[in-house]
Order: sequence, then structure tokens, then C-alpha cells
Amino acid sequence: MDLLSGEPSVVTVGAGMFAESLAGQAVPVAPVDFRPPLGGAAAEDDLVRVLADPRRAAADATAVGRILAVRPKLVDVRPAGAALGLEPGGFLHAGPPLTWDRASGPMRGALMGAMVLEGLADTPEAAERILARGGARFEPCHHRSAVGPMAGVVSPSMWMFEIADEASGRRTWCSLNEGLGAVLRYGAYGPEVIDRLRWMSAVLGPLLQAALRAHGPVDLGAVIAQMLHMGDECHNRNRSGTLMLLRELIPDLIGSGAPATDAAEVARFIGGNDHFFLNLAMPAAKLMLDAGRDVPGSGLVVAMARNGTDFGIQTAGTGDQWFTAPANTPEGLFLGSYGPQDANPDIGDSAITETCGLGGFAMATAPAIVRFVGGDVAFALETSRRMYEITLAENPAFQLPILDFRGTATGIDVTRVVRTGILPQINTGMAGREAGVGQVGAGLVTPPEGCFTAALRALAAAAPPLVG
Repeated sequence: MDLLSGEPSVVTVGAGMFAESLAGQAVPVAPVDFRPPLGGAAAEDDLVRVLADPRRAAADATAVGRILAVRPKLVDVRPAGAALGLEPGGFLHAGPPLTWDRASGPMRGALMGAMVLEGLADTPEAAERILARGGARFEPCHHRSAVGPMAGVVSPSMWMFEIADEASGRRTWCSLNEGLGAVLRYGAYGPEVIDRLRWMSAVLGPLLQAALRAHGPVDLGAVIAQMLHMGDECHNRNRSGTLMLLRELIPDLIGSGAPATDAAEVARFIGGNDHFFLNLAMPAAKLMLDAGRDVPGSGLVVAMARNGTDFGIQTAGTGDQWFTAPANTPEGLFLGSYGPQDANPDIGDSAITETCGLGGFAMATAPAIVRFVGGDVAFALETSRRMYEITLAENPAFQLPILDFRGTATGIDVTRVVRTGILPQINTGMAGREAGVGQVGAGLVTPPEGCFTAALRALAAAAPPLVG
């Protein structure tokens, strides 16, 4: 009878109009943010199968525990040919597997430029003809334990950062960062792009190798932890990380025996490129996530990657299988006169940072990032809080001061994404839609939901039969 005589407690679910109508009549109301699972009834059946899998809890704990145990260190700088066994005529690219006929403009532009860089074509036009008739081999960076930003194209003569976990001996790699604007990773291939890459192979790579070998390994986990305390989120803001790396290596650069002009040019290049550390944060994140692979029954996401056409994910419980859907186009801020019509769909392996709990997941600690990718400070704070709803753990080594030093949300869980309808938040650069243009802006994007429903379906198919 108290229900009829007392003040009602009203809870609303679904469309906001019900809560708004009651609030307009001065009725206290508690709206519940409920959404049906992604993928409808079919996904509900898959969820039941996966959530009932008796292996799931232990498998997820094992996978995320392995990730958190990794201690990534920068140990060497070497050419891709030697580091990855990449032979002439072979190239790596970002994202899931791709064929030339489906490649986007920036991916085509980067491959064309790499062909010229390697001396396999005299001009970008000649390179395009060779590529169109199948005259080169290319495969995802992820298939060789590497990652590449944006188009992510790697050719044999490019120099790579080598990252290692001493406890397991596992290694990952990433190319050296070119800077912003008209650069190969954004699909530009003009003479200045090729000249810069040749200087990086002739001067930057060898000097970094000499300095690092004299210095010894650099603890990237410790640097990333400090970056999060200094306003970087390790994807689109890497200023403090870049300067900390330069502080570590500059004495050994000067003492390397290289001509003073070369050492000064290298220091100037790194110091003037705020994104230089991105290409270290990415392989550090991949090294951590690779430790969580191959755990049957786990729906933890170990890779999110885009090739400019498709977005793909991989999970701990499904091996090397990719689950793909058409990539979304980022929304954000544009350079100069560029606008939404100029932006290519999402591209790059750099979403490995978000997969590891950095980047868009850590925007709360880098409020200045919103001036580069869009949104506002309140959005950055809310985004970081919301990502805890779709992850399995918090990383105690990577803390967000503004959230009372809470560890970053780590271990994206396919089931939680599908159940809540909350998609991982990624902040990213935007490449021009046409080959040769380069960067046109930066913004925010989420993966297509189809990647997660497809992964859930595979996990359900691999789960033991339901009993009873």
C-alpha cells in the first residue's frame, strides 16, 4: 500500500522523451541509459553462448594479466630488411589484409612513394602501373609483429624502432615518425617526401642506432607513465614523451662521433616533431597486447587497425582471424580550406594505443587534445570514464591524475561492447581522400559495430555446447 500512498519513484528506460515529459511536470525521475545489444536478436544468442562459456572468466583474467605484466623497452633501431626479413619488392601496410583494387587514395599514395623510394619505379605514375598489375607484394604490419601509423607503409630500407620485453623475449617494431603534413604515411609522395625519407635512412636511423646502443635500453613504460602525468595521451599528443626521449639520447647523439652538423640536424628534427614518440607508444602498446593473444575463451581485443577501407579487430580467443567492417570517417577539425568531403575513411595501426588504454581512452589526462581533434574538456573527461564500462581491468602503471590517479581502462571486452552498445573512442589524424594530398585534419571516430558482433559470433561458435 505504500506504493499508492507515498511519492512515486519513477525510473525511465529508452527514449528520453518520457523522462523529459515527467521532469516538465516536476516529477522526480531517474533515467536509465539502457540500450539493446548491438546486432539484435542474433547477437543476444551469441552473448548467451559466450557468457556461459565456463572458460571465459579465467581466460579473460589470464589474457589481461599477461598484458599488464609486460615491460616494454626500446632496445635497437635497425633497417626493416634486417629487422623483419622484408625483401625487395615487399611492403607492409596498416590495418587488416588489403588488395590494390580496394586500396584507398592515401594507401595507394604511400605505396607509390615507397616504390620510388626503393628504386622500383622512377615516378609515382610508373609505380602505380606496376602496383596495379600486381608487381609488388604487401601484407599487414601486424602479421610481422609491427605497427605503422596512418597508411603504415614500410619498405626494406626504412629504419625501425625495435621494442622488447626482457621477461618473454617478445619483440615488436615500428617505423620512424616523419612529422606532420605532406608525409608518406598520409599518402603524400612528392620529391620532398622522398628526400626526407632518404635522409631518415642515411642519417637519422644510423645516428639513433649509435646513440641507443651507447645509452642502453630506454624504459618506454616509465616514459608513458610520465607522459600521462604531463598532459600527453600517447596518440595525438606526444610532446612530453618526445622531449623525454630526446633528453635521454642527446648526450649519446653528441658523443656518437658523427659530424656535429648531422647530430644537430637529428636533434632539431626530433625536437621539432611533437609526434616523434607516437612511433614508440604504438609498438609498446602492441608488445603488451601481443602477450594477451591465443587464450581460448577470451573475448579481449588484442588489435584494432584500419587500412583506409576496412576496420579490423582481433581477439585473444580467436587467433589471427580478422573481423572487419567498412571503416567510418572521422569527424573533427580540418586544416586550411579542407573539409569533410576531403577526408578519407579511418586509417592506421595507431588505434593500438586505444586498444591498450591510451589515446582516446586517456583523453581525461590530456584536455588540450580537444583543440586538435574536436570536442571539449567535459567530453574528454566523460569519454575516459565511459571506457571503463567496456574494459576488463585498470592498468596501475598508467594513471590519470585528474581521475584521482585511476589506472587507464585496459582490456576491451567484446561482450561488454556488444552488451552496452558503447564503442571504443579513438582520436586520430585524417588523411586526404586523394593520393598525394597528405594530412587534412584530425578528429574523433569509433569502430563499426560489425567488427564486434562478428567477433562475438566467432567466440560463440568456439564455445562449448550449452548444457541442459
